[in-house]
Amino acid sequence: MGKIFYLMGKSSSGKDTIYKRLMRDKSIRLNKIVPYTTRPIREGEREGVQYHFTDVSGFEKLLLENKIIEHRTYDTFYGEWKYFTVDDDSIDLNKNDYLIIGTPESYVATKSYFGHDKVLPIFIDVDDGIRLQRALNRERKQEKPKYEEMCRRFLADAEDFSDDRLKECGIERRFKNEDIDSCLSEILEYIKSNAQPDR
Repeated sequence: MGKIFYLMGKSSSGKDTIYKRLMRDKSIRLNKIVPYTTRPIREGEREGVQYHFTDVSGFEKLLLENKIIEHRTYDTFYGEWKYFTVDDDSIDLNKNDYLIIGTPESYVATKSYFGHDKVLPIFIDVDDGIRLQRALNRERKQEKPKYEEMCRRFLADAEDFSDDRLKECGIERRFKNEDIDSCLSEILEYIKSNAQPDR
């Protein structure tokens, strides 16, 4: 049986870079699960790559069809944004291993949906000062920087990824991203030891 490797970490912890490099690594052959969101598309993002972009009515339609695996709603500076995973026939654990980015909350819901032995956490840990500087540098590059939302997200992470919350979700191991190559090497070893036997 295949596994879903659930990549998590606070904002600007390097998740996106690690995700891209893992997806390119031919030694593990992970498949992508593309989540959905109602938030506006950001500069540089493309439909179906980072997310499937929809609106609230699109979310409600999928909910009525019982296709939502997990969902979260964030009360942002710009209004409510929903993030969710959909059972859209793109996941086949009989054949493949998968990689997705999410939160402890979405990890627990996905684990409950597919089974505790099929969803494995990968938590990326980075010093808060480094993360804040990275977030600021990234936001400055946006055509219309959203500094208020950046700050809200940073502060919300302290609660969402608190030690107590991680423990409650059964997330014990941390992959320190002080050096990305060392962090990736450790994650690759973990994935290879837990993926389907033909890896």
